[in-house]
Amino acid sequence: MKVREAMHEGVEWVSPDTPLSELARKMREEDIGAIPIGENDRLIGMVTDRDIVIRALADGRDISSMTARDVMSAGIVYCRANEELGDALRIMEEKKIRRLPVIDENKRMVGILSMGDVSSAASHELAGELAEAVSAHHA
Repeated sequence: MKVREAMHEGVEWVSPDTPLSELARKMREEDIGAIPIGENDRLIGMVTDRDIVIRALADGRDISSMTARDVMSAGIVYCRANEELGDALRIMEEKKIRRLPVIDENKRMVGILSMGDVSSAASHELAGELAEAVSAHHA
């Protein structure tokens, strides 16, 4: 199975100058745990709900003046849409990350692969295999 078959499409990034309060509100409204950060048409970082807690709230910083750039994780780890899902899972395991940006052959972000996406895709694939096996038995 390819990454593109499991990933979540339609992911939008925000500017590194986006206020932290706006990021938190977006996470709540869209029920998401990470937001990609882009600048000059390139992915430059990610902000997770954990980043906000660890890098802002836990340090007692004044979050009213903080932006995505202040808490984002730089040095993006990503996978490609045409990679095998197993290869992407190995990256997630090695880097200990739950969400992996997905890029295409033009190095443009086309989605995000999350552990939930992987679980759902695996469930559908297993269900398909089971249906095929059961049908073959009755053929």
